[in-house]
Amino acid sequence: METQRPPLPPFDHESAIKKVQAAEDGWNGRNPQKVALAYTPDCLWRNRAEFISGRSEIENFLTRKWDKELDYRLIKELWTYGQNRIAVRFAYEWHDDSDQWYRSYGNENWEFDVNGLMAHRIASINDLPIQEAQRKFHWALGPRPQDHPSLSDLGL
Repeated sequence: METQRPPLPPFDHESAIKKVQAAEDGWNGRNPQKVALAYTPDCLWRNRAEFISGRSEIENFLTRKWDKELDYRLIKELWTYGQNRIAVRFAYEWHDDSDQWYRSYGNENWEFDVNGLMAHRIASINDLPIQEAQRKFHWALGPRPQDHPSLSDLGL
């Protein structure tokens, strides 16, 4: 039997917010092997125009992503939820190896199995080049501090 990843579906408002925060914290840790464990072994993704299947491909994707997207910092925000599905909006900031900064915006649709593992992830993302002075995510690498403004508070 697969390991459970609480909170488990069906989601209510509180458990959906906890699930979103856990995902944000995991991605901000930037450990592909650890992040991949939140997904079913046969999880299906669409990330931009890339289609990904299974934990091994997820690990490879995330390794490539964080090798390119340096000093990555992410904020996710619950959009809506129901039964075993959650939709989020997000923004993250990063720079490339030439020190060009970006803010990437997007939406994700998630579907979970009974053990709370994500079985489907559909992500639509756009990148906006920004100047370093326009950055809004300044915490030390790792999870976002509890007192940091949300996307809504930042007007993003």
